[in-house]
Amino acid sequence: MIEFVLFLGLCFVLGGLAVVANPSPYYGVLGLVVAAVAGCGWMVSLGVSFVSLVLVMVYLGGMLVVFVYSVSLVADPFPEAWANWGVAGYGLGIG
Repeated sequence: MIEFVLFLGLCFVLGGLAVVANPSPYYGVLGLVVAAVAGCGWMVSLGVSFVSLVLVMVYLGGMLVVFVYSVSLVADPFPEAWANWGVAGYGLGIG
């Protein structure tokens, strides 16, 4: 069980780093979803499943609306991915 909780913590940190390090909102939203699901899984392992469910519904519902709005404003046909050198260097610098 401790390995699973540590894995969720690692996914939470890497998801947050993916949101911060990527300039493209297309890939930032994927990091947001990973971080939110890992955080909710962590809270379920602590025994607070109702709070975890509320966090998923409120946090992801509200934040995904903001990301959809920003994606519609950007409309970038070739977004920068995590494999680009600038994005990878920025992520390493933050980490």
